[in-house]
Amino acid sequence: MTMRSNHAHPDGLDPEAMDHPLFQATIRPHQSLSREGFRMVMWACCLVSAVVSVKMMQAGFWPVAGFFGLDMLALFIALKVSFRRGRSFEEVMISPIAVLLTRVTHRGERHEWRSNPIWTKLTRVEDEEYGLQTLTLVSRREQVVVARDASPPERAVIADGLTRALERAKKGY
Repeated sequence: MTMRSNHAHPDGLDPEAMDHPLFQATIRPHQSLSREGFRMVMWACCLVSAVVSVKMMQAGFWPVAGFFGLDMLALFIALKVSFRRGRSFEEVMISPIAVLLTRVTHRGERHEWRSNPIWTKLTRVEDEEYGLQTLTLVSRREQVVVARDASPPERAVIADGLTRALERAKKGY
C-alpha cells in the first residue's frame, strides 16, 4: 500500500502553486510633471502673466489682465485634474487558473474582469508608424482593453509578457 500526502497531485502538479501568478503588472498613466514641477510651471506662468498684464494695463488694454487671470485659473484646474487622474491604475494578473484585470479609477471605483486562461486570447491592433495601439483580452464573447494608459512601446512589452503567460497557462503548469 502506497501512501500519498494530501497535497500531492496524481500528475505531479503542486496545488499550492496553481494560484501563483505567471504574469503580474500594474499599469499607471504617465505623469510627466512632478509636484515640484507643477509649482515651478505655475510660478513661471503666473510671473509671465503678471508682467504681460501690467504692460497691457499701462497700454490701456485693461481687459487683457482679466483674461490672463482666467487662463491661469484654467491651467491650474487642468493640471489638478491631470494629477487626480494619475491616481488611476490597472492590475493584470495571469495564473494557471485565472486571468484577472482590475481597473481602479481616480475616484477609487473598482472594476474587475475575470476569465479562464484557456479560453482567453490576446488581440493586438498595430500601426506601422505609431506601434502597438490597442491590446484586448478576449474570452468567449467578452472583451476588455488592457494597458490603455501605456505608451505603444510599454504596451508592446506588456503584450509580450501576457502572450508568454497565456501560452504557459494553456500548456499546463
